Amino acid sequence: GSTPNLNMNLYATKKTVAEGMLDVALFLANVTHMKTVIEQGAGYRYYIAVLTLISFSLALQIVAGILIIIIARRDVTERANQKRLDSLNNMVTAIVFLIFVTNIFISVFGMERTGLFARMHF
Repeated sequence: GSTPNLNMNLYATKKTVAEGMLDVALFLANVTHMKTVIEQGAGYRYYIAVLTLISFSLALQIVAGILIIIIARRDVTERANQKRLDSLNNMVTAIVFLIFVTNIFISVFGMERTGLFARMHF
């Protein structure tokens, strides 16, 4: 038996939808984290820093989400779209990397001094 032909457009669309779902999950996690920080109030040591980082991450996620929607609506098998879609995909990859780095900083500044971390002096 021969292997069926790979539909590149279907593959690209599924990949883009999966990436979008992960972006939505991280977006919701950041909104929840932001709510928690706001509830702790301005007395929280890194209040402004964490709120700024979360806001930056959320803004990047919105931009990435819009780009993902644009990519998903185009047909990758059309030669006229391929160069633009490649550029957009590279932009999304760079934005996702920035989101990743931003969320590392959010995690570091968002640590509570309880349990194991209470004994460590940062």
